[in-house]
This record gives sequence, C-alpha cells and structure tokens, in this order.
Amino acid sequence: MTKTFYSNGKLLITGEYLVLDGAKAFALPTKKGQNLIVEDGKNKEISWKSYDFDGSIWFEDTLVFSDIVKEVQTENESVKSTLTTILHEAFKLNPDFILNSNGYTITTELGFPKSWGLGTSSTLINNIAQWLRIDAFTLLKNSFGGSGYDIACAQNDAPIVYHLEKGNPIVEKVRFNPDFTDNIYFVYLNKKQSSKSAIAAYNMNKKNNLPSTIAINDVITSEVMNATTIQSFAAAIQKHEIQMSIILETQTIKESLFPDFNGVIKSLGAWGGDFVMAIAIENPIDYFISKGYNTVIPYDEMILS
Repeated sequence: MTKTFYSNGKLLITGEYLVLDGAKAFALPTKKGQNLIVEDGKNKEISWKSYDFDGSIWFEDTLVFSDIVKEVQTENESVKSTLTTILHEAFKLNPDFILNSNGYTITTELGFPKSWGLGTSSTLINNIAQWLRIDAFTLLKNSFGGSGYDIACAQNDAPIVYHLEKGNPIVEKVRFNPDFTDNIYFVYLNKKQSSKSAIAAYNMNKKNNLPSTIAINDVITSEVMNATTIQSFAAAIQKHEIQMSIILETQTIKESLFPDFNGVIKSLGAWGGDFVMAIAIENPIDYFISKGYNTVIPYDEMILS
C-alpha cells in the first residue's frame, strides 16, 4: 500500500532573525515543494531514497528500526544521522509506526533544486508529521529547532503572517495579491555561508532594545503586506533591509553585491544565503545574468497565491 504526502517550500519576506523572539514574520509558500512516498517494506528497516528535482539520487541508505528507537548516531554520515534523529523524535511522539510495522520503503522527491534552500528539511519534517499524524511544530522543535515559520508555509497554500507567542506558533493566513507582482523577482545567489557573525551581532544587539526592535519590525511587516503600489512596497522593503543591516552590523546585499542596481533588493531568511528578492520597474533579468546570477524567477512562477 502506497501513501503520498506533500509539503510546500517557503520564502521568508520579513522578520528574519527577529521571528525567533516573537516578531511577526511575513512568509510565502512556494509552488514547488517535496513529496514523501511511503510503501510497506521488510526486515524491520527503512529503505530510504531521496531524489533531487532533476531525478538524481542525493541520498540513499537503509535505516534499521533498532537504531531509530535508540537514536544511534553515525559520525561520518551526517544525512543519515540527521534522519535518524528526526525519526527517533517521531517515534517518541508515535511509536506505533515502528512497533506495528515490518518495515518501509520511503522515497522523497524534491520539486526544486536541493541547493536552493526553499525548505528541504522543513518539507521533510512536515511530510513525516503528516504520515505519522503527529504535530509538525513539535517534531521540528525536538529535532532541528527554529521558529517554525517554514512548517507553517509547508502546511498553507496562501501567504501567512507567523509569530511565536510563549513559544507557541500562531499562523494567520493573509491576502497578498497586489497588481505589482510583475515587478518582483527572486534571484538565487548560490552562496551558502555561515551566518554566525550575523547571529552573534543580532544576539548582542537584541539584548539592548529587543521590544522596540520587534515593534518596528511588526509595523514594517504590516506596511509590506498592505502596500497598494510598487513604490510603497519597495519603500517598506527598503526600510526593513536598513533596519536589519543596523541590527546585524552587516552591509545590505545591495551595498555589497549590487550597488548599481536600479531598484530595491532584500535578503530573504538568513542574510547572505540562498535567495534575494529584487523589486524593479524594468525587467532585471539581463542585469543579474550580466553579474553572473543566472537563476532569476518571476514572482508568479515562484509563489503560491
């Protein structure tokens, strides 16, 4: 018997870093996500195979039930040990899937390139939670950690405002369908980097004036969502970028990489990471290609709405 589960990818538009401390974050689920296909198996083990978007296998291994129950870690196989941890935490929430089974054959299929950072882990966690009928936010908290906005995107087919209240996720579906989405593009930087210095600066600065910083973020988030013109949207996005630049003690992505760009650019999620959002009156695809950035995706191709 085959069961298939699906979750959406995500992009965080406002509230990066601050969302961890209760700020309101505006996030958009993406059209591409990840499938989890579960079939019966044997030998008290899980035969696991993960496919990237192009059909290539990026992970393949066998996980033994007893290792999942005990959470046996393997130092040299980080994907396997991460997966074992997730399944161990899932076992603690619902042991029946191990205790009442002979085994599984599991396949995952990404609808976007794994390197894009649209939520390979969050879509997996949400799919596992759907399969085992457990709470995905709890599973995330007990395994990966994080704010959980990405889980909320995995579960919702519309834009959301997300925040934590006493550690609990509050998800609000919102309308965001302005007539200027033709002026919004997502550009892949292909630049995995550690954001340790940004996080260190954030942690230092938040000690000083976190309540006022969150209040400013929440006002800007509201301005972004409620913008009725491309000009007011771009102004709110730029305001957010400047605020975060001060908090993180880091140059904005426009200052560091695209100072001559005719428009507004915003980092999404962890700064210096995977995608940025570009807002421009003229189509900017040729500009970014000339700078060596070949993956430029229009809003309506990327975002579920």
